[in-house]
Amino acid sequence: MQSIITIDLKRGRLFVLCVGLITLLLTYPVFAADGSEQSINWGVMAMQLFGGLALFLFGMEQMADSLKAVAGDRMKSILAKLTTNRIMGALTGAFVTAVIQSSSVTTVLVVGFITAGLMSMAQSVGVIMGANIGTTITAQIVAFKVTKAALLMIGVGFSMLFISKSDRTKHYGAMLMGLGLVFFGMSVMSDAMKPLRTFQPFLDLMIQMENPLIGILIAATFTGLIQSSSATTGIVIVMASQGFITLPAGIALAFGANIGTCVTAMLASIGKPREAVRAATVHVLFNVGGVVLWFLFIPQLAHVVTSLSPSYPDLSGVDRLAAEAPRQIANAHTIFNVANTLIFIGLSTQFARLVEWLIPDRPLEDKELAITAKYLEPELLSTPVLALDRVRMEVLHMGDVVQAMLDQVMPAILTGDKEALAAVQRMDDEVDILYAQILEYMGQISKGTLTEDQTQEFLSLMEALNDLENIGDTMETNMVELGLSRIDQGVSISAPTQKVLADFHAVIKRALRGAIQAVSQNNREAATIVINMKDEISDLADSATAHQAARLVAEEPNRIPAYTIEIDIIEKMKRIYYFTKRMAKTVMPADERIELDTGA
Repeated sequence: MQSIITIDLKRGRLFVLCVGLITLLLTYPVFAADGSEQSINWGVMAMQLFGGLALFLFGMEQMADSLKAVAGDRMKSILAKLTTNRIMGALTGAFVTAVIQSSSVTTVLVVGFITAGLMSMAQSVGVIMGANIGTTITAQIVAFKVTKAALLMIGVGFSMLFISKSDRTKHYGAMLMGLGLVFFGMSVMSDAMKPLRTFQPFLDLMIQMENPLIGILIAATFTGLIQSSSATTGIVIVMASQGFITLPAGIALAFGANIGTCVTAMLASIGKPREAVRAATVHVLFNVGGVVLWFLFIPQLAHVVTSLSPSYPDLSGVDRLAAEAPRQIANAHTIFNVANTLIFIGLSTQFARLVEWLIPDRPLEDKELAITAKYLEPELLSTPVLALDRVRMEVLHMGDVVQAMLDQVMPAILTGDKEALAAVQRMDDEVDILYAQILEYMGQISKGTLTEDQTQEFLSLMEALNDLENIGDTMETNMVELGLSRIDQGVSISAPTQKVLADFHAVIKRALRGAIQAVSQNNREAATIVINMKDEISDLADSATAHQAARLVAEEPNRIPAYTIEIDIIEKMKRIYYFTKRMAKTVMPADERIELDTGA
């Protein structure tokens, strides 16, 4: 809920900001030096600025969404191969952030891996540092002066999107169309700002940007409001393309954007586990520390960037500034973030220890007792391929509870008291809680745009989730009821029968463990093993039933009620295997599932 509120606030703040900008431009009294009103149509300028900004932001979102769809599987494989190598971690963070265009989402992914025990806090620091490098890609893209080709990109991308029948080609078309919208939006904003070249109050305001502290504060505030450092940097480059901003001022604004983007990570960590707060804190310490380190060296950084970037000595004044500054600012942004990562990457362990000291684990008594989902992060909903992976991780979490139920239910039925049976019922309450949370999360995923493969994966996960929940319900309702009947009727299960049922129970537990592994890891080999256990389960069930029939003639008290309960236990375990086999089948390709169902 917190993340949804954050997204709504982000959109609301952007809307208020844009409306305020329009209102300011429409109502601001503008006069020339001689007291006469300047001939600037502020209404048209406001509409151009607002429309250009809208096209720019929409294009960025369209481009990022398409890139996620195209590179999503590659992101998964790269994230799955994270090693203890800090440099590889930083490169991974840079790549993932470049694709999803959000360092905060990368931080959320990191938190999930830490929570799952797949990554240490020290390893995560390198990934978070690398995420800042990924955010510089947008600045490099928008610094290219290809606005003349913007409409061509939009036209070609539109054609690919609506004519092609291939999902992959459509994604590439949407990506190209988004890139064209970015450049077209820049062009519209740039044209809208041209009259400001002769508007002295605005020029005076830009002169104040030469003070790096003011520039950092303004950019940090603006980025905190719209929660996108890439958008802030893009707008800075647009302003630089009109000659309004010098290189030192542009560097200060880029520094401020790096600080302002920390707001997103901090908001996303509210109400989350300590690992999330620690990851967000690493983000803040790294970004703020980097700006503090470079603050006094802005002139030197500007000198280095000037020597590395293209120059236009044939131009002069504002024209030269407008030609050189965009590329210089983009390069400064990249050099700053790459250099910071190289400087601090060797201190990953120290960063991890510092945040663990600043944010210690909660005392045991302060921890919530109620179970809750561990991996379902709303921030990942905009990237279905990653959100579906989180569902798999949560299925494993829910599966752990169901496995614990299965471990306890047989001893409780055969020899336990009513409290032992009630404990099994309470565990099913936890299963129901997780089931409801996963269903709600999957409902949010279904509202997004899914590819054909992702839709199939979604449906398979839904089936597996329902089967797992049915296993819990079978134990909570049917098997617990058998235990209560044993107690109420004063039935005693013989030692030989307990041994037969325990052996059968052990095989069912092995099948369930394999099915959960198959679904959580998308492991077809594990699924095949579970499916092929059908004959073994059938033979054991027949053997157990034959044993019960032989025991029927034994001279024992309550032999008939005992026989009825024992046979029902076998039937309920066979039913658990039925759902377990169905779970395993969801991992198999559709054509193989049809063959298996036909042969079943």
